[in-house]
Amino acid sequence: MGAQQVAERFAELYGAQPEGVWAAPGRVNLIGEHTDYNDGFVMPFALPHETIAAVSRRDDGLLRLHSADVEGGVAELSPDALAPGSDDAWTAYPAGVVWALREAGHEVTGADVHLSSTVPTGAGLSSSAALEVVIALALNDLYDLGLRRWKLARLCQRAENVYVGAPTGIMDQTASACCEAGHALFLDTCDLSQRQIPFDLAAEGLRLLVVDTQVKHAHSGGEYGKRRAGCEKGAALLGVDALRDIPYAGLDAALARLGDEEETVRLVRHIVTENHRVERVVDLLEAGDTRAIGPVLTEGHASLRDDFHISCPELDLVVDTALGAGALGARMTGGGFGGSAIVLAEASDVDTQTKAIEEAFAAAAFKTPRLFEAVPSAGARRLV
Repeated sequence: MGAQQVAERFAELYGAQPEGVWAAPGRVNLIGEHTDYNDGFVMPFALPHETIAAVSRRDDGLLRLHSADVEGGVAELSPDALAPGSDDAWTAYPAGVVWALREAGHEVTGADVHLSSTVPTGAGLSSSAALEVVIALALNDLYDLGLRRWKLARLCQRAENVYVGAPTGIMDQTASACCEAGHALFLDTCDLSQRQIPFDLAAEGLRLLVVDTQVKHAHSGGEYGKRRAGCEKGAALLGVDALRDIPYAGLDAALARLGDEEETVRLVRHIVTENHRVERVVDLLEAGDTRAIGPVLTEGHASLRDDFHISCPELDLVVDTALGAGALGARMTGGGFGGSAIVLAEASDVDTQTKAIEEAFAAAAFKTPRLFEAVPSAGARRLV
């Protein structure tokens, strides 16, 4: 559904034209998984799949929300009554953004909102961040708040962490808010410094496939939180503020200090080596050696599978099948426990890869996966 259709549906719902229409994309993380809440490095890029919102201000203390993708009518909420943990429906995400803005001292008196999204939910592609960021950007513009993109991302993260109750890092919201077309975003989540790294796969005869395994995950589930708590434990045992502070050259010494804390050893090893993998990918891309990032992606999957323990049979099957069919590299992407994998392949091999993966899933009696090409796209923006 495009901007015009979303605006027309808004008018049908609320009896007036919206003041504007905005869009915010989902994202694929090229490399750097679970490093964001450890003050580490990440490298996402925006997808062409996005959430579109038609929005108007209200001054009567009413927040009205409607989604084309969820059954049911318009939800009516009071901004004054918003509180963390009060909503376990989809409306918690946009309502959480309103709450976070108001908590930060910004006068948001209400809004009418209609949403439509093409970002797959539960696929590890940041559908929740796209929803949060599009609301934040719209309200920032309509209420003339003057907030910069990185600040909007921070407020969206607070909405998801505190209001929704999902302990996610800052990567997803920053990617949705700040990515540029044709680039991957090298983000230091400690100081939020950014570099746009050229990532034009088509120009090099390459493709990056996203394979949505159709295995759903939920960030507010306990396993994600356990990994985060385990990383915080590792940092405390090693006497650092965050695992980002452990240099790759000092990894062996750090692991030795952890002794028989086997689970903590695994988590620390993944985070430190993953940060190093992000730096390696940046160096390779800046050197124009895009094909060489393939093995680094595959190393990342092995680490997520064996050290972080967040893969699943479907994700492993994608990676193993893709590599067996000649892919340059493959790994799971996103929070894990389902969701999606990415496959870096020659453009001429896309059909071969697609057929091999679909046949492997059928042979394993898994749900049919959804495959599509990931094209580095624009971040959040006003459409109308």
